[in-house]
Amino acid sequence: MTTDTFQVSYMKVKDILGALEEFAPLALQDGYDNAGLQIGLAEDAEATGALLCLDVTEDVVDEAVLRGCNLIVSHHPLLFRPLKSITFDDYVGRTIVKAIQHGIAVYAAHTNLDSAQGGVNFKIAEKLGLVAPQWLSPKEAYLRGMAYVTAGEGVIATLPTSLSEREFMERVKEVFGLKSLRVNYAQKKTISRVALCGGSGASLIPKAIEKGADAFLTGEIGYHRFFGYEKDILLLEIGHYESEQYTLEVLRDVLLKKDPTLPTLFSKTRTNPINYL
Repeated sequence: MTTDTFQVSYMKVKDILGALEEFAPLALQDGYDNAGLQIGLAEDAEATGALLCLDVTEDVVDEAVLRGCNLIVSHHPLLFRPLKSITFDDYVGRTIVKAIQHGIAVYAAHTNLDSAQGGVNFKIAEKLGLVAPQWLSPKEAYLRGMAYVTAGEGVIATLPTSLSEREFMERVKEVFGLKSLRVNYAQKKTISRVALCGGSGASLIPKAIEKGADAFLTGEIGYHRFFGYEKDILLLEIGHYESEQYTLEVLRDVLLKKDPTLPTLFSKTRTNPINYL
């Protein structure tokens, strides 16, 4: 891995965070979450570059240093559970210390980005070629720029042309780079209307059925939730990391709209903790 060379941007870290929070306000995050600035620089520090990732690890911090970025923007928060100490006994403590030593700010856009109009779930729908995406479970409206947009959970959309179960499953595998899928024994013959939710979205299965979806796709479902829906809907579990891999494109587009000259890089470090043999 070599250091990247870019046109210099004079955008300040606080301006980058402002752009992210205008798109996906922290007020949209779930009560259990901890999105936002996790490790901070001075408010007026100039951003040398933003490294985008799903998870923050020691290797990601090393990559940020090597590629000249003093800001890491992740989807999953590094600081998620309360800390009683910061030590070298676990990767979280080691990552915190390394980021501080190198003067790197760390920011997370998590469930607020899931709930934002045009956020994670809309990107998944786009990648699958779905049309007319709408919230599966709409929430409140919020101000973005000069206009109000609606927040929500999950997305429901339509395939331009109906597919057989097999054809749809093969499309999902191709789009998300999967070798295999976990699916139920559904009795659907064709798939037209698709509901989805990145990450762990199994709680939305009843809503997907209520809205007339033929299939529901998410990262994690869990063994017991696969039971009982065979006559109602095709369930597809593709993996948490896999379902959210295109989140980096959402973050990139938000930042480049704010400042096209800002070095905005996708992390090359694979952080998926699950291996498939």
